[in-house]
Amino acid sequence: MVLDLTASSADITRAICDVPSVSGDEKTLADLIEEAVSGLPHLEVIRHGNTVVARTDLGRAQRVAIAGHIDTVPLNDNLPTRDIEIDGVPYLWGRGTVDMKAGVAVQLKLAAELTDPAIDVTWMWYDNEEVAASLNGLGLLAAARPDLFQADFAILGEPSNGQVEGGCNGTLRAIVRTTGVRAHSARAWIGENAIHRAAPILTRLSEYRAREVLVEGLLYREGLSAVRIAGGVAGNVIPDACEVEVNYRFAPNKSAADAEAHVRAVLAGFDVEITDAAEGARPGLDADIARRFVAAVGAEPQPKYGWTDVARFSALGIPAVNYGPGDPHLAHHDEERVPLAQIDAVERGLRAWLTSH
Repeated sequence: MVLDLTASSADITRAICDVPSVSGDEKTLADLIEEAVSGLPHLEVIRHGNTVVARTDLGRAQRVAIAGHIDTVPLNDNLPTRDIEIDGVPYLWGRGTVDMKAGVAVQLKLAAELTDPAIDVTWMWYDNEEVAASLNGLGLLAAARPDLFQADFAILGEPSNGQVEGGCNGTLRAIVRTTGVRAHSARAWIGENAIHRAAPILTRLSEYRAREVLVEGLLYREGLSAVRIAGGVAGNVIPDACEVEVNYRFAPNKSAADAEAHVRAVLAGFDVEITDAAEGARPGLDADIARRFVAAVGAEPQPKYGWTDVARFSALGIPAVNYGPGDPHLAHHDEERVPLAQIDAVERGLRAWLTSH
């Protein structure tokens, strides 16, 4: 198979979606991308694992990094892609169409066609975004080649309904534990039930009201939720241990330390272990280059509620936004589908900015 970058962005989306690339199995697609861009004389191509970087070096006054992940969550009988129509609107249906191969397809087409952009571009297509942060191809690239992250602005092609979503919420996970005493369930009064002791944890979480926080003009909605509960050893034994896993999504005006303090305050009196935390990213829309981008694509900036890799750029002092086709509510959904018109619109918007900046 050869990846034809002279095809339409929609056709490129079909092609790369039909190459399964569940996290950890991206090599075939990475090979195709590397082969497709390696023959383009205006691009320097660098391969690091299954991450492919292609960049211009035209001596422009500013540089933008434009990135997209090439992996998907596992399949569920939703490949190969197919064209469907809902209420008269044409869609491309299938795994990866939203998250986020339509965005990658737009990037690949523009990388091939824009030989003389008005701003230097570093294109990044990376692996393992959908799994543990330690495997994330963008993170591994930043550690190995920090020089490739020199940029004035960054755009991540995450699905945003073709609008600009600034920054992102942070995320924190914690395990909240209760303990008890085992006993035969026929004589429950002899023991102490750890699962029952977890009831106040669930009550606090169910009564928790998500806060809305205004950050640089964008209103971020937070959330604190139980996402998993485990306990018990047998159907006739009073459990002596219970664990409730909690996920806190926090606005980007908070640090990870602030988020931890808040979770511990809400769950005061319980054994709380923080297992994972990633800070969010401020919108970054006050930078002049960001304002010009928003104006060029004709978007109304919105907040990004989920965590994305814009946070990696933000941590390096690079303002970053999410801009890609597809409804984020359909990311990972078995009925994942992207409107064909959105793919075209994002291509036009990004092309307009890169050629007139």
